[in-house]
Amino acid sequence: MTETSRLHTTKASYDTVAADYERLLRGDLATNIFDRAMLGAFAERVLRGGGGPVGDLGCGPGRVTAYLAGLGLDAFGVDLSPQMVAVARKSHPGLRFEVGTMTALDITDATLAGALARYSLVHTPPHELPAFFTEFHRVLAPGGHLLLAYKVGDDSVHLEHAYGHDLSLDVHRFPPDLITDLLNRSGFEEVARLTRAAEESEKTPQAYVLARKQARTAR
Repeated sequence: MTETSRLHTTKASYDTVAADYERLLRGDLATNIFDRAMLGAFAERVLRGGGGPVGDLGCGPGRVTAYLAGLGLDAFGVDLSPQMVAVARKSHPGLRFEVGTMTALDITDATLAGALARYSLVHTPPHELPAFFTEFHRVLAPGGHLLLAYKVGDDSVHLEHAYGHDLSLDVHRFPPDLITDLLNRSGFEEVARLTRAAEESEKTPQAYVLARKQARTAR
């Protein structure tokens, strides 16, 4: 599958499930201790660095964007799916949400204090990840923070039904050392990493990595 066809299929799948996705996952942060811990650490790091705009990239229905805003961040969301963005705008009318692609963000260079990609890279084959990390690096200010959450493994599965709907999605799992290596190659340095066991509703371990865009060095 080409990148163009993959993006089209992903967009169509999430357009189909948007309303039920929001309904089914609405309260997931309330029970996810580790997500809240890493989101809190990310927010504290961004605020300690002076704050600034934070992009929730692949924001879905916007519940995590809203959570970050509740932690004091100037958060906005971007998602590939217009229907997800419509749900996010309806659910969180005080926040900004835009349709966009993570490899071609409509964001000026070096303007974000933070960026989040929470499970929004799971449909990306490993060989395509560098393009995403390069774009994240472009939009982050020097010293800005990036938080990723992803599924741990070295394989992929194909979904034909989820959230009560027929769809077509490949879900990829990544080894943590691979993610850290690719981030390093893209100009990031790892700040913290957390890997946890799968919980009842999950099939694989999950991982989080907090990274920092390397500051410019004086010549």
